[in-house]
Amino acid sequence: MDAIVITGLSKSYVGRRLPARPAVTVHALQDLSVSVKEAEVFGFLGPNGAGKSTTIRILLGFLHPTTGSAAMLGLDAVKHGLELRGRVGYLPGGIALYDTMTGADLLDYLAQLYGRGAPLRDQLVERMELSQADLRRLVRDYSRGMRQKIGIIQALQHDPDLAVLDEPTEGLDPLMQRAFYEVLDERRKAGRTVFFSSHVLSEVERVCDRVAIIREGRLVALSRVETLLARRRRHVELRVDGDAPDLGGVVGVSDVSILDGGRLTCRLEGDVGPFLAAIGAFRVHDLTIEPARLEDAFLEYYEPDLDPASPGTAADGPAA
Repeated sequence: MDAIVITGLSKSYVGRRLPARPAVTVHALQDLSVSVKEAEVFGFLGPNGAGKSTTIRILLGFLHPTTGSAAMLGLDAVKHGLELRGRVGYLPGGIALYDTMTGADLLDYLAQLYGRGAPLRDQLVERMELSQADLRRLVRDYSRGMRQKIGIIQALQHDPDLAVLDEPTEGLDPLMQRAFYEVLDERRKAGRTVFFSSHVLSEVERVCDRVAIIREGRLVALSRVETLLARRRRHVELRVDGDAPDLGGVVGVSDVSILDGGRLTCRLEGDVGPFLAAIGAFRVHDLTIEPARLEDAFLEYYEPDLDPASPGTAADGPAA
């Protein structure tokens, strides 16, 4: 059973009607279909306004879809929202906490709402480096990073089958980010599923099994991270003895620019083998092939000429 199944999901908002003016309809999501497997860490990417938060709110039952359906753990998000919220851990973006409670009291209160106890709390408190003295302090005295740590702990302390995390490392220092990545890896190994949205593409590349990219409420890519990186066009700089090699027609090579002194630049996509074979007979002084980064792959899906409504833009399709 897939942990999350989103099928043909659309959400539209109709603006208030004004005299002599037509109503304005905003399409936050348009025919979105995504499935998330059990025991995987799944990244959900897109810029502000792409529809990420709307999707999460529908999954959690806070919003109802206009058309389509969303299910988590085999249960419909609309019909079984209350039951699901006991089995799912949720960290909202920009989490708001009760400032007049201590950290320990807040965790106790939220654990009661989930109704499953807090079997992982002590472990998570240690991993997030919160002391017992910290937990006895009022939340209003917490720094931004400490608030984020409490948010992570409350989302995972009850050992949820599925965690939905929105910008989970916001406000964390690099050491705490590393500790958080280790926690995610442990969740995966324990057979739990993590669905998270993030603007920090380097962390998505580091911890996710697969990613979905949405644009204007539509799916434009759904793929394993390594597959998405393999499709990315990398920048290459080359300097050889004599004239630069002729790379016309070499598979994967594009945008070739010949410079002075046996130098050239180009773009390289996919397997580097044909490119290396083409330059094999030359004496190479310098060769730089930029590593593939998820950030660049992500930006390529937001080029102005990419139509998000075009079929086949998803890297592997909804069933990947």
